[in-house]
Amino acid sequence: MRLSGVQEDPAALARVGWAVRRLTGGPGPKVDLSAFLDRRDPKNMVDDAEPFADRAGGWLNLMAQAAELHPITRACAGYHLWSLAGLGQQGDRMEAAVTAARIVASEGGGAVFAPLAMGGAGGLRASGPPADRLARWLDGMETACLTAMRHLDDIEAWSARAETEMTALSGKTPRALRAVLTEWPLVSAPMGEVLTNASRAAVQRNIAWMEARGLIREVTGQGRFKIWVAARS
Repeated sequence: MRLSGVQEDPAALARVGWAVRRLTGGPGPKVDLSAFLDRRDPKNMVDDAEPFADRAGGWLNLMAQAAELHPITRACAGYHLWSLAGLGQQGDRMEAAVTAARIVASEGGGAVFAPLAMGGAGGLRASGPPADRLARWLDGMETACLTAMRHLDDIEAWSARAETEMTALSGKTPRALRAVLTEWPLVSAPMGEVLTNASRAAVQRNIAWMEARGLIREVTGQGRFKIWVAARS
């Protein structure tokens, strides 16, 4: 799920960090939803800790009844049951989306890659009977995967074009910087310096060369703290 808009306060980065930690490791939501969501942290408990535990138990009971369904179907059910179980916080769907993503990637033939939000909002729309919601969920997954695959194809084509145009450049930095821009969607000069193990001057010189030839473009429009992306088209 994307953040609703660009935010300057650190809360947005904190939410992203929370999501990444739960998507990349640790126990899943199957047994202890409170622990998975970090609702046991005293800073997060406040006055509704016990009511949340009760609501989480209700959600887990419903999900247990769907244990024999495919992980993708269970993820859809879990996402849409989230608000019905009273688990949402002021309409925030991030917890529901992260939990659903972990269910999708669970053992038993789940989908490792399910970037549902890349397919638009249709797959996440909470309206209509369960069969319609599941159909939109599956269509959204298919659209999202096709979108991601097209993006990867574009990046592969860009890398080949960049390699051809950069053959005249000497040294290791051009090749290493091209690899960084292939692997990462957004790259700053300090980031390029760390990932290529090159000097800041070398990175900036190669970035300027690539930008002048239309291989990359700057996206912030700022004089400082600039960020570049591969110019795929």
